[in-house]
Amino acid sequence: MPAALPASPLLAVRALAFSRDELPVFGPLDFAVDAGEALLVQGGNGVGKTTLLRVLAGLLRADSGAVEIAGIPAQPRARARHMAYLGHLPGLKADLSALHNLDSLCGLHGQRPGLGLEQALAIVGLAGFEDAPLRTLSAGQKKRLGLARLWLSPAPLWLLDEPYANLDLEGIQLVNRMVEAHLRAGGAALITTHGAYAAPPVRTRLLELGKPLPAGVPA
Repeated sequence: MPAALPASPLLAVRALAFSRDELPVFGPLDFAVDAGEALLVQGGNGVGKTTLLRVLAGLLRADSGAVEIAGIPAQPRARARHMAYLGHLPGLKADLSALHNLDSLCGLHGQRPGLGLEQALAIVGLAGFEDAPLRTLSAGQKKRLGLARLWLSPAPLWLLDEPYANLDLEGIQLVNRMVEAHLRAGGAALITTHGAYAAPPVRTRLLELGKPLPAGVPA
């Protein structure tokens, strides 16, 4: 019997490039991320880490290149099914409670089977804050609420933009435990960071982006 063909990477990127105002931000980039693996995207301010994740999530259009998810082109439906994005902004509604925010997002993006909203809040250290309006939460608590939404997501590929920002040591350890459990269950993660000081203890590849853009050009 012939040997089975290897499964496609969960994410494959080929010759991906992006520019702004005719100035290159990154690329061309080639990399892949397998199930059970994390890719750390490192580099200083202005090298395009956030931009890369936004391109992968479909929030920005690349100039050139291809993105595949589990062997198929990354069209909107495939991205919605396979990707969960945690950016700098929480993407939550200030007037809704923590619990209602999670309920609303799960209604839009799906929910992992067998995991309740209150359970997710407890996992991230927000037990007792179910009815607290978002506007009353600290920056760190809002980040934890975003992590609860991430944990509830059924998507196998996590795109995490500076997930350690606004978190104390306990919060950093929480992120690492979540990433470790997600990879152990067959998921994968892309994590932007300024350095490896907070890298999760998992099977990891490293992607280092290049020199910063000229002054005044955001990335």
